[in-house]
Amino acid sequence: MREASDALCREYGLSVIENPQPGKADHYAAWKAKQDDRPTWPGLVRDDVDEAIRQSMTMQQFWSNLKKRGYEVKVKKLLYLKPPGSPYFCRIERHFGPDYSVTGITERILNQRTREKPLPEPERRSRRVPIKGSIRAVKKATGFRALYFHYCYLLGFYPKDKPRQNKRLHFLLREDLLKMDAISEEAKLLARCQIDTGEQLSSYKTDLERKIKNVTAQRKSLYKKKRTVAVKSDEGKQAALKAEIDRLSGELKQLRKEVRLCDDIAERSGVMLEKLRVIQEEERNKEQEENRDEQLRRRSRTSR
Repeated sequence: MREASDALCREYGLSVIENPQPGKADHYAAWKAKQDDRPTWPGLVRDDVDEAIRQSMTMQQFWSNLKKRGYEVKVKKLLYLKPPGSPYFCRIERHFGPDYSVTGITERILNQRTREKPLPEPERRSRRVPIKGSIRAVKKATGFRALYFHYCYLLGFYPKDKPRQNKRLHFLLREDLLKMDAISEEAKLLARCQIDTGEQLSSYKTDLERKIKNVTAQRKSLYKKKRTVAVKSDEGKQAALKAEIDRLSGELKQLRKEVRLCDDIAERSGVMLEKLRVIQEEERNKEQEENRDEQLRRRSRTSR
């Protein structure tokens, strides 16, 4: 079929792809994220692999750097990586090309004469952001609002007084960078409606569903009215009814969007709490391990 297609293209003066290379196309979500300059899951994995290569002088250091980032590594004829939080291994050479095969990674490490130090994070300039209401009320946020504010702070949505030095964002949080638009919309809804508890969220959703029912009934009656003889014979009335129907349709669209946001908040909040619990536990275990290592070093110096 390719040969027949190429022959037709040449016959009618159309372009022909010479020596086409096999590959794997991105699915729509990944393609759209690249178009919008947003991070993607494969992009995060590739960035981690590239950074692990830059910080390694041997393959053993490379495996160690990947494991420190939470990856599971499986090497057969090919290299398979399982990112933290993912149930599946991925063959990175298939996604990123021969530079990410075991041979390609080995050559890239050997070609590095010196170990590159991690680049410092760019200095963040403080800025003033106008807010409405009292700052004391903002500080007293609890429940869902406090959870989302804290989560967005960790993701870097909000400006910080002091930049974090050489501290990488945990992979469980970085995967939510792909969903930052949705998380931002949910946080705005919680802040605008002052929703802190599950009861308040459920009550707000019930009010939305009642409004949807009322607006739907109003629009239905207008559709019936639009089909009457009196309206059909009057272009002015038709235009007025159409404008009112369009307004109600826009209102319905916004109400339904907020209902979906309520459902997403109820589901995502539990996931957020679990991720924060896992991260805190990992940090606590790491701190305990560092303390044990420090005690062993002190004992070793004392014994000498």
